[in-house]
This record gives sequence, C-alpha cells and structure tokens, in this order.
Amino acid sequence: MLALLRPIFRIYNRYLSKDKEFARRIRQLIGFTPSNLGIFKLAFSHKSTSSDKSYAIQNNERLEYLGDAVLGTVVAEYLFKKYPNSNEGFLTKMRSKIVKRKSLNKIGDKMGLDMLLSEYNPTRLSRSMLGNAVEALVGAVYLEKGYSGTKYFVIQKILRNYVNVHELESYDDNYKSQLLEWCQKNGQTVSYKLLARYKFEKRDRFKVAVMVNGQKVATADDFNKKSAEQTASEKAMLSLGILESEE
Repeated sequence: MLALLRPIFRIYNRYLSKDKEFARRIRQLIGFTPSNLGIFKLAFSHKSTSSDKSYAIQNNERLEYLGDAVLGTVVAEYLFKKYPNSNEGFLTKMRSKIVKRKSLNKIGDKMGLDMLLSEYNPTRLSRSMLGNAVEALVGAVYLEKGYSGTKYFVIQKILRNYVNVHELESYDDNYKSQLLEWCQKNGQTVSYKLLARYKFEKRDRFKVAVMVNGQKVATADDFNKKSAEQTASEKAMLSLGILESEE
C-alpha cells in the first residue's frame, strides 16, 4: 500500500508541501523527490544539537549507521566489478580510501552539505559532520529507494561526480609508513606515544603523539589507536613540510 502511495507523496512534496523548497534542494542532491522528507531532514540533524541526546531518533546517528553499511557494500560491489583481475588486498585498500572519514568529509564538502547542516544545526560545524551527513544521506536514500536505487545514487551521484577512482589507485595514504621512510632517509628516529585512553560517547578513544628524535611533533585522537597514529603522522608530515596542506 505504501509503495502505491509514494508517487503521490513525491508529487505533493515537490509542488504543495510547505517544505517544497527543501524538497527541491534534496532533489538536486539525489536526483529525485523523496516521498518521506522527514528522514532526509533527520539526515542533517547532528546529535550535538539534539534536545535530548538519549533520544536517538532526533538525530542522524541511526541513519549514519545504516548508510555506513550500505555505502561500504555498494563501493565493494562497484570495485569488484570494476577490477575483475585484482586481488582482495587491492580491493580492500581501494574501498578504504573511498569510504574513510577524511574522504567522506571531502565528498560532503564538494556536495555542499555544509549549507543544509548549518540550517539544521545551530552550532559550529566540524569537518566530521560532513562525512557523517554523507553516510546518513545514503541511509535515507536506502530507506526510500532500497538497495538498487541506492547503488545507482552512490555510483552516479557520488563516485562519478566526486571521486577520482583512477587517481586513488596510485595514491598512498599510509602516512605512518611515509613518515618512517622520510625519517630513515634523513637520519631521524620516529616513535609513537600513547598520551591518553579515555571514554567518549561510551567508547574508548585514544590520544597519541608522534615523536621525532624524541620530540613531540604532532598529536591526534581517534576511536582506533592505529587511526590516531595515521592522523598524527599526517599532521607531523605537514608540520615538517613533507606534505603540503590542501587548504
């Protein structure tokens, strides 16, 4: 019954709804007018601005969780078909390069999601909110269109518009190994020090420092110790002038 009513809801949302301007903007992003505008509004509502943080349905966390899983699956299938002769290791690295937080933040920025986020979150936007919104948007599309419709959206609207897959093939995002190689070539020593392990949002979070010749060069926090070391290594390379800032 709901499936039969969806075309009617989409026409109503596009032409008659009080939220028709929001519907128009969403249509530009995803290529169609949703029947349920509520879940798309929710996709841009971050938990930091929720009036009751224990009430998960008021923010995009659940949609982000769903979108993360669906996005990973779509990208895995896309790469599996695009590289029929590549091994599992290559496919895993390529998928990681596309769906990692930093990449999603860039995609969200290119998609202009900051404009929608600023309307639904009266707080200072962080870079991570962009990546979260990308995943939540994928989750909303999945609830509206199912897997095949979401696959079309991810491939046509995200991968082909905002991701240079061929460039990623040769892109080395292992900053820890790059920093180690640079230090070895220049007679420097590099080590990592765990500064703190603490609870954040009921999860363990790690703060690590990169030590070059025994001196702290950069620090980073993450829910995964290895990810924190990678981020800290990138910051250290920027600080040492090995990498150029993209800003």
